[in-house]
Amino acid sequence: MGIARLLAKGWVLVCLYAGAHALRFTILGGGDLFVVVPQVIVSVLLFAAMGLLFVGGYGASAGTQRFHAFRLKSFKLPNLVPGFNEAVFAAFVLLGFLNQTVYAPHHISDSVASAFEAAIYFAVPGQHALVDALHRCNLDGGREFGSAFTWLLAVVFACSAVSRLKLTAGLIRIERTLHPEVLGPTTVAAVLGVAAIVGIQCFFVGSLYAFLPCGALAEIPGAVLIGLAPLLLAYLIFAALATLMASGSGT
Repeated sequence: MGIARLLAKGWVLVCLYAGAHALRFTILGGGDLFVVVPQVIVSVLLFAAMGLLFVGGYGASAGTQRFHAFRLKSFKLPNLVPGFNEAVFAAFVLLGFLNQTVYAPHHISDSVASAFEAAIYFAVPGQHALVDALHRCNLDGGREFGSAFTWLLAVVFACSAVSRLKLTAGLIRIERTLHPEVLGPTTVAAVLGVAAIVGIQCFFVGSLYAFLPCGALAEIPGAVLIGLAPLLLAYLIFAALATLMASGSGT
């Protein structure tokens, strides 16, 4: 749960998710896949590399020798296998994407979609702001249901992850002992906490949606915000809580 690793995972996920939606928009627009697919792959790789270089620079600042040793150890097969929380998160991201692209656009006003939307509309203030923004821009196409379904997945993931919070905090303490970070544990917890508060204000409260232009909601940025932001926020809150707990004495 190191902050560099968390940033790297989040950035790569956003790049892959945006790339998948770029391919989807190309297919819907009747574009030539033989031309667009290489362009999308190159763009995703370039943007991912930019983020990883930034994160790598942070890791290298911890000490060149220690960073190289840690980097080599991280590429061993056991370290590449995702943990339970990461596997659940990846599965939920895939479910959200499939719903957003396959199911939601063709079930805008059926009973299942209406039930999801009503439940989330009651529980998540940000859904109000998103719906208002979509109505202002005359947009739907399943976006309301896609957002509601993603918020449900985010709530389920958060409850599942929090149930293993103490275990995760213990693992973070062990990792911190073996591979200390540049920032102290309390500082890392504070940074993640501030980021979580900003994310809650932007997405759960919905303050961001009022400032987004209609084009952003209709294109790839809107698709990423609707289909991925709630899950990323849930993971960030979990990471902040686990890191805060790990910064204590452990007793």
